[in-house]
Amino acid sequence: MIQLGKFERYLVEEFFDDYRAGAMTHRTFTRRVAFITGSMAATSAAMLLVGCTPEELPSDTDPMPSPEAPSSAAGSGPAAAGAVPGAKSPLSIPEGESGLTTSTVRFPSGGTDISGYLARPDTAPKGPAVLVCHENRGLTPHIQDVARRFAKAGYAALAVDLLSREGGTENMDPDAVPGALTKDGVQRHVSDFATAYDYLQSQDFVDPDRIAMNGYCFGGGITWQAATALPGLKATAAFYGPAPDLDKVPAIKAAVFGVYAELDQRITGAMPALRDALAASGIRNQLTVYPGVDHAFHNDTSERYKVEQATAAWNDTLAWFRQYV
Repeated sequence: MIQLGKFERYLVEEFFDDYRAGAMTHRTFTRRVAFITGSMAATSAAMLLVGCTPEELPSDTDPMPSPEAPSSAAGSGPAAAGAVPGAKSPLSIPEGESGLTTSTVRFPSGGTDISGYLARPDTAPKGPAVLVCHENRGLTPHIQDVARRFAKAGYAALAVDLLSREGGTENMDPDAVPGALTKDGVQRHVSDFATAYDYLQSQDFVDPDRIAMNGYCFGGGITWQAATALPGLKATAAFYGPAPDLDKVPAIKAAVFGVYAELDQRITGAMPALRDALAASGIRNQLTVYPGVDHAFHNDTSERYKVEQATAAWNDTLAWFRQYV
């Protein structure tokens, strides 16, 4: 039987849910699983594991997919000024917004340079900062928008491109992105955020004692992992990401905020055990289930976006950070 790691299974299950809901084609579902598993035989096994029927499996003679050039740039650097493509949120902040400074920054991590998108108030004195972790799609214009929203609220926000070693999100086949994110394991990503944390601490516009972290879906899971490994974080806000191993929970020093969707039982169903572990360790926490919404409801470029609950979750995150950062 195929063995999938926590994040590999998380992604395969997510793609299966999207496929069954009609939000992803069978071809895309199969390609993404194949890039994660590395072979068509393992792809069939993984698809069976999450509930596919034999009729939905790829043929034994199907070749492994080859990466394709992206049809449009996702962008790891500042986009052209204007509205974010597909954005529906009233909170969206376009590139070029007055009062903000944005740039692509680079810093060393693990023997190479990592890039990220930095947004900050252009006139604010030394203040708080937040690390932002993207979804399984990489550093997209939506995540850059999230960084600008934080900047508008007074934070220096650094959204790290975890695909920097692979040439950057904008240069990758979108179907190959999830496999690239799981290939070298979670520790690589946590290490990149550790160096991003050090980078922010070194900036003259950042109060080095006031740094938080925020992430979405896959990035929510990385945020939970980082909370167990980076004791300097003051607060975190993880949006519907897989929980850390419960035996690592006592290592958390940050005040943690968890965003959950009522209809997302794949993630929300495991939340009570995490809540109990946090309480047992005396960790400041708030885990909120938002009613009537499903996984990824905050992403205003997706079909699951719900303005009322997404706005509430964002405002709750800012309130949590105001209290603890």
